[in-house]
Amino acid sequence: MERAEIDRLRAQDGFPDAFKDRVRVVGTAEGAELMDISAGRFTRLARLGLFVPAKVYVNRYGAVVWLYLTEELQHFAAVPENTRLLKGRTPETLRGQLAEGVDLRARNWRMRQLGSLLRQAEDPWARAGALAALLPPVEVADVVEDPYERAWMNRLRPALSGRTLAGTSFAHVAERIATAQDADEIEWLRSDLAHSVEEARALSPAPRPTVRRTGPPARRTAGPIPPLARTVTAPVEPMPAPAPAEPSDTSGESTALTAGPAPVEPLVRSVEPRRISGGRAPERRHVPRRQPVPAPVPRFPGAGHEPSRSTRRLRTWLRRGAPRPAEV
Repeated sequence: MERAEIDRLRAQDGFPDAFKDRVRVVGTAEGAELMDISAGRFTRLARLGLFVPAKVYVNRYGAVVWLYLTEELQHFAAVPENTRLLKGRTPETLRGQLAEGVDLRARNWRMRQLGSLLRQAEDPWARAGALAALLPPVEVADVVEDPYERAWMNRLRPALSGRTLAGTSFAHVAERIATAQDADEIEWLRSDLAHSVEEARALSPAPRPTVRRTGPPARRTAGPIPPLARTVTAPVEPMPAPAPAEPSDTSGESTALTAGPAPVEPLVRSVEPRRISGGRAPERRHVPRRQPVPAPVPRFPGAGHEPSRSTRRLRTWLRRGAPRPAEV
């Protein structure tokens, strides 16, 4: 509520008692006592739509409790034309409606709530949201087909007092009270909703997500294959040339051991081509050579096999010629 409205109410005579009497609500029993009628007659008059509920809730027993403004009940009882409804027999036309099961309390309460919401709406989208709050979601989607407009309208959609019980065991009862049920009521709300949406479109279209235009994705070109990693090794120093061997009186056995294996000649010898008389192309022959016999491998004593007889004679002859070491 705006501050100016609060200041206006405070400036009235008899504030705050007069203001409390205006907003005071009573149930069926207190309302019947206030109007000096029975509770049954009060309920029948309320079902016929003669009393408009100001508030509704579902108690812990699942019963729907309707509350009415005291000021409106007092005003209805003070009108002389309503005396025949409060005293005596109920008219035949009204009794026929009651027999058919007419109950206009929920519809009148929804119309009161809608009027309050429309007075508080600041733009056409807010008015459309107030109308959509009373319609089933299927009807709203049928009237407003654009999903972005529905999303914007639902954002401005107010919450009714009958839907504050969501999550309880009697939430479906409150949902039924806050939603339009009659065919003529639904058709009237659909017509007003379509008119409000058209007016809102012309004034300010519903916001939509911005579309970013981007070019086609760049194709990745094949790049050159990176070279293989090089292996870094330490520089190899050249081996020093062996010093020339000095002549010594070493035995033939040591000379044979240090000399190393003799170089092996290739098995195939290349023969230079020769020109043949008659103008033919020279021929290349490969003359196989005989494989040289490998030198005998010296064996140490106790290495396994015994040396041959020729080798034992050579070793005996070398021992005789070598001088013996002097004894100390």
